[in-house]
Amino acid sequence: MSTPAHRTSTRQSAAVLTSARQRQEGSRTGSPSGNPVGHPLLQMQSGAGNRATAEAVQRARSADKGKAPEDGGASAGEKKKSYRDRIAGLLDRFKKNLEPIDTFIKGVQTPANAGFTQQAAATANDGLKHSAAASGTSAASGNLLTEAAGTVVSGMDAYKNMKDAKTHETGAKHHTANKKAKIKGTDAVIGAASSGSYSAAIAKEVTKIQKAADAAVASEASGIASASVGGIKGMRAVFRVGAAARKYKRVKELGDPHLIEVASLARLNEAREQAEWAAAEAYVALDAYWDHEGEERLELVAEAIDAAWEAMGEVHDAAQEIQRAERKKEGEAERLTKVQEYAKKKQLTKIGKETVGGALGESTKAAAGVVTAVAAGTAGLASNPVGWGLAGAGATLVFGVTLYKALRAATKRYEEKRHPERWAPEGEAPGEAASRGESLKHALTFWKKVSKGERQAMAREIYALAAGPHIPGSGDTEPEMRESARALLKALKAGPTDHKLEQDEWERSLDDPAKTAGWISEIAEQLASG
Repeated sequence: MSTPAHRTSTRQSAAVLTSARQRQEGSRTGSPSGNPVGHPLLQMQSGAGNRATAEAVQRARSADKGKAPEDGGASAGEKKKSYRDRIAGLLDRFKKNLEPIDTFIKGVQTPANAGFTQQAAATANDGLKHSAAASGTSAASGNLLTEAAGTVVSGMDAYKNMKDAKTHETGAKHHTANKKAKIKGTDAVIGAASSGSYSAAIAKEVTKIQKAADAAVASEASGIASASVGGIKGMRAVFRVGAAARKYKRVKELGDPHLIEVASLARLNEAREQAEWAAAEAYVALDAYWDHEGEERLELVAEAIDAAWEAMGEVHDAAQEIQRAERKKEGEAERLTKVQEYAKKKQLTKIGKETVGGALGESTKAAAGVVTAVAAGTAGLASNPVGWGLAGAGATLVFGVTLYKALRAATKRYEEKRHPERWAPEGEAPGEAASRGESLKHALTFWKKVSKGERQAMAREIYALAAGPHIPGSGDTEPEMRESARALLKALKAGPTDHKLEQDEWERSLDDPAKTAGWISEIAEQLASG
């Protein structure tokens, strides 16, 4: 059913643009125009959106060219998987190339269209109304294309992660894949609903262009669809805020790692005191034997001297152990404090983004859809000051959060190239620092994910503290610090219950070098999510 809808909207968009050009030519020859700036601006928006979409398609195709098949002697199943992965990769690049256009449409073009529509309704300007409808058709078509591509990609990702979760029935890889499968599955469902909403928006704009008698009905249906999708997205954001808040609370309840350091040092201090008591008793015995008279006197004195010397050695060793442990524990406590603070910061950031962009932004857009539907059903209007204001406010909130995410991601990509030593894995030689120009160019590749950033470094730090003694670099971690780091894993929802493992099995997986990569990926995923 989706293919005919796409074709129809393309033909209608072409007809709309043609009629818009004809109206512009008519206005130059003397026809009245209530807004001399609105018409060219709306035409420019429509044209820019169409050109940008075409360029995005071309970039996605170019990115996939020149890749020779790598499945020479592979089986039919492996070839099918290879083709599926290539298709998924192409669609993902296509979607990411469309996302900047989609962001501009949602944050700028759509609110502007609503404003022009309101002005056209207030001034009874049919020319401006038709131009706004043409721009609205272009905007909704761009949104639909991005959303449809995202829906397909999310569905394929959900299927892939579902299979991975079945392959790894327990453990970190199972939990990571299972979580992604649920998230991507929900994304696919919401994406399908959003695609239906944008299709209704296209139909609404087309009826306004054609002056159809059922324009009010189409506007009402579009408002209801927009309100439903906005409500679903807003509710999902509320659930995410709740999950992030619970995770933040659990991490906060872990307490100060320096208190763990004090308790651990108390145990070593007790051992030192016992050694000092033993040394004192040896010297008392030495004094007693020294005053003893008899043939065995010298033999007893010699034994007492040996015992005193050995006891003093134990005192010396205990003192050195305390000094070494103080330095070591202080470093481990600082590392554990750092990762705990980072985990809390990530959850607070997530709460802020979901609250502003999701709970408030999408709910406001949903309210605008309700107002539009009510107005269309009662007065037959497609826009009104209240609906326009709500739509603009919701779009501004969502656009602000999206822009913040884009700038943060660009900054991280820049640092990844410009300062590779900052978050390089310990023991691994960092790559050569790129120039500012090359780093800036990499920062603008918005379709690429950060592979060596702060979150990945913090995940490695947490794993190094929580891992078992057979993991390189974790063998001399103090038991108290290791237990505290493992408590942090449980607070981040990466504990034995989450992995469907018993406590001892979970601990063995932390001590298995073959599972190191899976654990680091799992921790990084849990740091980012609620």
